[in-house]
This record gives sequence, structure tokens and C-alpha cells, in this order.
Amino acid sequence: MKSEVKIEVVLGDRSSPKQDDLMPVAVVLDRLRSAYNTGNIFRLAEATRVSRIFACGYTPAPPHEKLRKTARGCDELVECETYESAFEAILYLKSCGFTIYGVDTIVGAVDYRETEFQFPAAFVMGNEALGISKEALEQCDAFVSLPAFGCKNSINVGNCCAVVLFEALHQWKNRKKGSG
Repeated sequence: MKSEVKIEVVLGDRSSPKQDDLMPVAVVLDRLRSAYNTGNIFRLAEATRVSRIFACGYTPAPPHEKLRKTARGCDELVECETYESAFEAILYLKSCGFTIYGVDTIVGAVDYRETEFQFPAAFVMGNEALGISKEALEQCDAFVSLPAFGCKNSINVGNCCAVVLFEALHQWKNRKKGSG
């Protein structure tokens, strides 16, 4: 028996965020090549209320025409800082009390679903072909990964970022509920 569900699709943007407060999370993009992947991550960051993005090395940063196309305005809504290297950005974040999570295929990385994130948190996302730079890896406090059961060991950086950010949002909102 099919239940009666009213289907109402919401199109277009809201005039203001559904949630005003920002999640105490930063995303460090280490030498991403694709402006389209970077733009996608700006959209994810805005949707999950990430506090800021750090574009490191040659990662495309606003203003950038290809990034803007994919970001659909989120490049103007999410704070972005640029650093010469992810190593430098991580040192800054550590000085601000952030726990640094490398999201990579490191041997011994913990499944993201089995990790209790400590906030404020920073997630380091690496180059699609090269991963996270060695200097940045050495500064990470912990490593998380997504399970991959096929022949390929990893997935697109934007997709990976989406999974981790929505899990962080889930954990952060649950903790806020429990404390308030």
C-alpha cells in the first residue's frame, strides 16, 4: 500500500541561511588542481556551514571564473584564506586549537564513521593524484578514510569531502543538542 505523501520540491536559494551559526570546522585544500572540484567544495562548505576554507599551493581560490561557475555564489559566502602550503595553514590552525584530520588513504587511517571528531576540527583534503603533501601529513593529529571495496582505492575529492563534512555536521549538531 502506497502512503499518501505530498511532494513539494523547493527550488532556488533561501534569502538567509537555515542555520546562522557556523560549524567549528575548516577545510584545508592541499594542491587541488581542479577549479570545478574546488567550487564543489565551496558549495559543500556553505551547505554544512563550515567556517572557512584554506586554499593552499596551486589550489584555485576566489576570484576564479571556473571555480565561480561550480561554486554558484558560495565562493562569496564562505570565507577563504590562501597559503603557500598546507603545512603553513595547518600550523596556523593548530595555534588556534584545531584538531587536524588528514582525509586520505593512509595505512591505519580510521573509518570516518568510527571517529569521534574533536571540535574545532580541520579536514585536510589532498590532490586528486598525489594525496596530501608529506609535510602536511606529518602535522595531522589523526587520519580518517572512506571505505573503498572496489579496485580503486579512493574517490573524487569533492565526493570524499561531502561525506566527511556531513558526518562532522551530524556529530556537531548531536553534541549541541545534548548540551543545550
